[in-house]
Amino acid sequence: MNSEKKRKTTDLLTICIKAGKAVKGFDSSMDAVRDGKAFCVLTACDASPKTLKEVDFVCGRYETVHLRTELAKDEMGRLCGKETAVIAVCDKGFADGFVKKIQK
Repeated sequence: MNSEKKRKTTDLLTICIKAGKAVKGFDSSMDAVRDGKAFCVLTACDASPKTLKEVDFVCGRYETVHLRTELAKDEMGRLCGKETAVIAVCDKGFADGFVKKIQK
């Protein structure tokens, strides 16, 4: 991910969090996926292999998009106030925006 793409992802995530459309943390995010509230799940670039495997499994089972960002856990933490490797996006518009920004 280049710096421009990373900046755009950061900007969109900031807006998403301020709008209250983001669920932070592994357990809360997976609950949002299971409840059908999450449209995509973002993971940090330095998330553990076990976390990535579990997110892939749950997202695959519930047909939710899983996007791996180039943001580190501490960068995500600065944006949302809590260091985390997993954030669920609970708004279709924001989720579509992340897909466009990250999979470009």
